[in-house]
Amino acid sequence: MKWRIITLDEVDSTNEYAKRLIPNVEEGTVVIARRQSSGKGRRGRTWASPEGGLWMSVVLKPPEIDPRLVFVGALAVADTLEEFGIDAWVKWPNDVWVGERKISGTLTEAKIGFAIMGIGLNVNNDIPEELKGYAVSMRELLGEPVDLESLTQRVLSDLDRWYGVFLEDPLIVVEGVKRKTLLLGRTVRVLREDGELVGRAIDISDDGSLLLDVDGQTVKVVYGDVSVRINL
Repeated sequence: MKWRIITLDEVDSTNEYAKRLIPNVEEGTVVIARRQSSGKGRRGRTWASPEGGLWMSVVLKPPEIDPRLVFVGALAVADTLEEFGIDAWVKWPNDVWVGERKISGTLTEAKIGFAIMGIGLNVNNDIPEELKGYAVSMRELLGEPVDLESLTQRVLSDLDRWYGVFLEDPLIVVEGVKRKTLLLGRTVRVLREDGELVGRAIDISDDGSLLLDVDGQTVKVVYGDVSVRINL
């Protein structure tokens, strides 16, 4: 993939900025901001995005919109972190955690003909006081700052590789998530609009859905409309 990078000092949201560029940009356009004033997470949640983190969105134009694309960004970030010696895991469907703390989140928004993949990674940024028990940065884990420019290139390289895998066979992406997650075999709590569901995560199906054992019954949980909580 040939990346075309647009760098901004501040923007409301790199995903929203990238959307405003559609349809007049090519696949591989990357929007990177030093700060986001209204960073977005799943289901309309906000994402703290101060200077020092990696806040970017990538324009992709796969031949068809497959929901398993949602895993590609998290797998890429997890691989990059491991290249820095950080043992990371993917929290289905789209977050990356280190131990019991979140270090990265991705948000893939798809429309006909294109997808915007947002990636937020805590690098050198300070973690807000109220999130210190829940979130962590690379700088905190490594004990020193990380060169943001070289890190960005490594994330894009890993993203390019996983996107290529996705285009070749999305099932390999699902297998990658299975290897990188700690959810399977654990009891999880799923928060849905119609209430709460508690069960043991037993598998991730070929279509990317999470399968739970709830009182002996297998329940299929589709990403995009749920939040998963787990006690490690």
